[in-house]
Amino acid sequence: MELAGSVVLVTGANGGLGREFVNQALERGATKVYAAARRPDSWSDERVVALRLDVTDAASISAAAEAAADVTVLVNNAGITGAGSLLASPIEEIRETFETNLFGPLELTRAFAPGLEGGAVVDVHSALSWIAIPGAYSVTKAAFWGLTNSLRVELAGQSTQVLGAHLGYTDTPMTAGLDVPKADPADIVARIYDALEAGQDEALADETSLAVRAGLSNNTIGAFGAPAA
Repeated sequence: MELAGSVVLVTGANGGLGREFVNQALERGATKVYAAARRPDSWSDERVVALRLDVTDAASISAAAEAAADVTVLVNNAGITGAGSLLASPIEEIRETFETNLFGPLELTRAFAPGLEGGAVVDVHSALSWIAIPGAYSVTKAAFWGLTNSLRVELAGQSTQVLGAHLGYTDTPMTAGLDVPKADPADIVARIYDALEAGQDEALADETSLAVRAGLSNNTIGAFGAPAA
């Protein structure tokens, strides 16, 4: 999949990763980028189209698919950290996390799939797809990973590339309160787009995801990323 000449839609476009997805798509030759968010920002580049989109609202998704019918690359980037405990958090918060991180991307892919023949879907997962931590976030990312793998099979018949991207802590507003080493969003997005243009199915976008994936294959990763006994 070449980004040059493509039309890209990025969800969660206002965030740290989202802005990089928008800007780097333009740098690689995309002719138009839809920057989608619940409260769209203004963009100075005329090639960027601000698009109002709530990934948890079916009517909003339908309207976006109609307004952006020329999309050839869908980047499912929007997500929330969500409920902090599966046992103690209100069930509504847990459901909201699933609606945003799992069902939203599924509905978007279903809505845009007819126009993605020969195009691509990029699903932004996490190293936590493979590590269990308390709360709903890692559960939704594990489910999202499985969803991506199944959608890849279903969309293969129309030659739609489906790329699953994994990353660890990245320096974005979502992780602002965490005192941990963080990767540069520019580096993360560059690796993801490199994998997309190389025709890959999976992008391991930082050293954390590389290490966790290797540990998973070797059965050396346990809960919280600790070595398995």
